[in-house]
Amino acid sequence: MKNLALHWKILIGMALGVVFALVMTNFDFGKEFIKDWIKPFGTIFINSLKLIAIPLILAALIKGVSDLKDISKLSKMGGRTIVIYIITTVIAVSIGLVLVNIIKPGNSISDKTRTELVEGYSNNTAKYKEEASKQKESGPLQALIDLVPQNIFSAATSNRNMLQVIFFAVFFGIGLILIPEEKGKTVKSFFDGLNEVILKMVDLIMLAAPYGVFALLAALVAESPSVDLFKALAWYALTVILGLALMILIYNILVFIFTKKSPSFFMKAISPAQLLAFSTSSSAATLPVTMERVTEHIGVEEEVASFVLPIGATINMDGTSLYQAVAAVFIAQAFGMDLSFGTQLGIIATATLASIGSAAVPGAGMVMLVGVLGYAGIPEAGLALIFAVDRPLDMCRTVVNVTGDASVSMLVASSVGKLGTPKQKNWDDNYEA
Repeated sequence: MKNLALHWKILIGMALGVVFALVMTNFDFGKEFIKDWIKPFGTIFINSLKLIAIPLILAALIKGVSDLKDISKLSKMGGRTIVIYIITTVIAVSIGLVLVNIIKPGNSISDKTRTELVEGYSNNTAKYKEEASKQKESGPLQALIDLVPQNIFSAATSNRNMLQVIFFAVFFGIGLILIPEEKGKTVKSFFDGLNEVILKMVDLIMLAAPYGVFALLAALVAESPSVDLFKALAWYALTVILGLALMILIYNILVFIFTKKSPSFFMKAISPAQLLAFSTSSSAATLPVTMERVTEHIGVEEEVASFVLPIGATINMDGTSLYQAVAAVFIAQAFGMDLSFGTQLGIIATATLASIGSAAVPGAGMVMLVGVLGYAGIPEAGLALIFAVDRPLDMCRTVVNVTGDASVSMLVASSVGKLGTPKQKNWDDNYEA
């Protein structure tokens, strides 16, 4: 086990977690035992990753921006990053709409199942509608207002304020570029050192990754709804998964065309981050590992990765936007609604913007979906239809979000001549402290 590659250890931990939960649920005390004695370790693992998310973004972004030494490089890199992220998001939403209109998964939902789901998840639906209504009441430029924090220390107390932290870090880094190098040397050295310390903390946390995902998967299986609900929503889940698989294929094609790196090289290098994304359902929690894999095992230089990846973890939600498009049309189909071509084009724009505003935490896509439904005039009560399978699909779409971040970092790095040779050539890394 000691010489086993990290991604294999994570896979074994996931498999054992599922098997353990299936065995334990056969006993009366099984679910409670997992909830009280197993799930907390999974929560601790996620919390440990979230703990370093904001310090990592602050240190990495400030280091990355200040390393550019030229404000024109920042403008060039930033423009390409945003444009590529928007393009991939539009592609993702379009794929989702095409698939959901071809497969028509809403036809598989019976009236009886629909009624049971609506009754069972009515409380959750009300909670998400309440959060979404607060966002709806705000003005059209509220997102711009929210981008600039009143107090960086206050903003840094919550991972949901990631965009505000990114704004401050980029602003701070620009300030370092614009002052004489000798005056900013001490500050820059501090953040360079801080970045190294945070990355070492990532190494230490990853030693516990197999045990963390064991606990997370065991809890997920133990708390899942009945099998009948999964069968009723099988076509919907299949549509989303098929769309997500197509997006990963597109990432590999783009990487091969623009960077000349083989799909096997890319997927092998990023697999530990993908597995962790699947386990945690959080791009933000996976960010430290994504950065390590991209820089050490793919060859993207740190000044690019530390700029592109934190932004991607916040605004690049291709998997989430694809899911929102499929979910919106699926719910409309379940209610017997026929959406026009114009309405579906509007869904592309709305889902793209909604995915940019989604927090990089589990379940955030559900809140943003309410806005998409509201635009298309689809009953928001239909949210209850997809709660049964949302958690496992959330895990899958987070894999796509993280894969998209990594592929875009490669594209941007290649375009500015910052894609080199991987530092780690041995794939059987064990994150030894």
